[in-house]
Amino acid sequence: MRRDTIFYQLFAQAPALLFDLIPNPPANTAGYTFDSVEVKETSFRIDGVFLPPDNSGNVYFCEVQFQPDPLLYERLNSEISIYTYRYRQQFYDWRAVVIYPNRSVEQSQLVTVSEFLASGRITPIYLDELSTLAAPPIGIELMLLTTLPDDDAITTARSLIDRLQQLPDSRAIIETISTIMVYKFTNLTRTEVEAMIGVTLQQTRVYQDAKAEGKAEGVTEGRQTEARSMILRQLSRRFGTLLPEVNEVIAKLPLDKLEDLGEALLDFQELGDLMSWLAANS
Repeated sequence: MRRDTIFYQLFAQAPALLFDLIPNPPANTAGYTFDSVEVKETSFRIDGVFLPPDNSGNVYFCEVQFQPDPLLYERLNSEISIYTYRYRQQFYDWRAVVIYPNRSVEQSQLVTVSEFLASGRITPIYLDELSTLAAPPIGIELMLLTTLPDDDAITTARSLIDRLQQLPDSRAIIETISTIMVYKFTNLTRTEVEAMIGVTLQQTRVYQDAKAEGKAEGVTEGRQTEARSMILRQLSRRFGTLLPEVNEVIAKLPLDKLEDLGEALLDFQELGDLMSWLAANS
């Protein structure tokens, strides 16, 4: 029996029938209309998924949210639902962590996700409130570095590098500090940023790559690839899957235009804003 067809017909004829089934129906049931809508899956992307060693443990989802998003929790709820539907056999239960720079960035309207948040499965982290830790792990210090004002970031980065220089196998962490600072000081080249925070040439990946391959120009290419990937990810999360031709236009933008787009997209309200920007800048 095609019960969905039968119910479609019933609800199409009498939409208020649904409210005869539930307690506490709304007062304006007669004003409701019915439609059968195909909801195509949006191109969701979860920032981090931490799988347990075996399927008896919890999977942890992580979202890093540094820009206001009035529907962050609705999107996270959808992402988790889709993921658990597809990969349920890989874990027993789930938890989620959302990392904010501070409380002001967190979503304020929570009516539709109040039960989702009240479940206790979601842990919001506010980085500015971690700064009071006496001796935070280096990973937390790197997170805090992303939130600091420019002058404080320079001082902190230099202090971290001075400490790390005393430790073996610290080049990867120093490289991460350099990358954080490059994103903070977009008007400077990576070489200028590394000189500003006291990174010596031999400590950088740029030096290692150039020494191995003889391609110092790879620095700019790497920054361009990183910028393009980040921008496409932000646009996809805001507007859904982009048309291939839009991706092609963005892929051809030089580094300076990608950096301009990275700033401009913060003010985009709809896809048309992006199309107008690309028409004027490509």
